[in-house]
Amino acid sequence: MNSALKSRLRLELRARRQSLSKDQQTVAAKQLMQRLIRLPAFREARHIAAYIASDGEISPAPLLRYAGLNSKHCYLPKISRCASSNSMAFYPYHHRQKLISNRYGIGEPSGLHRRPQAPHKLDVVLLPLTGFDKEGRRLGMGGGYYDRAFAFKRNKKMRKPIMIGLAHHCQEVNTLPSDGWDIPLDFIVTDRQVIKTKHR
Repeated sequence: MNSALKSRLRLELRARRQSLSKDQQTVAAKQLMQRLIRLPAFREARHIAAYIASDGEISPAPLLRYAGLNSKHCYLPKISRCASSNSMAFYPYHHRQKLISNRYGIGEPSGLHRRPQAPHKLDVVLLPLTGFDKEGRRLGMGGGYYDRAFAFKRNKKMRKPIMIGLAHHCQEVNTLPSDGWDIPLDFIVTDRQVIKTKHR
């Protein structure tokens, strides 16, 4: 039942964010950055993982530029080239760096001559959401990449990295189904609000 409901919600919520104009996306990305840079978890972080927006996702690009100019180390996810692996690693990134498209058409570092950063050594992870509720439950795209990479976070003693889900405000729903393998979020930040979850 959860699987069917999540699939239906993904279609609906992706349509919401895809309907935003380029100007709305630009404004939302700037508003998102302003909220994030005031968050103590972000200010104190030295090693930050983010993502390249696609499919109408809210963009952390302005934040990545800001972070790079403020002596923070940034990383982007790179998925395994082996289709059967479904694993993800985090490689160093600079906002002027050229990216290559992965099998989903999303830009990622080449990984050549660089070593990935271990997920447990990141201070903050900014991850894209397809949907969220105020209880801190999240809906991703269904690939499970973040759930696998940060499975150790299900141990509540693991404080780092701090997991921050990013989304447009229009992606909020009243309640979401959850599964045992879902990685809990510490915060959800949109262009309009910061939600500190009960998990936190």
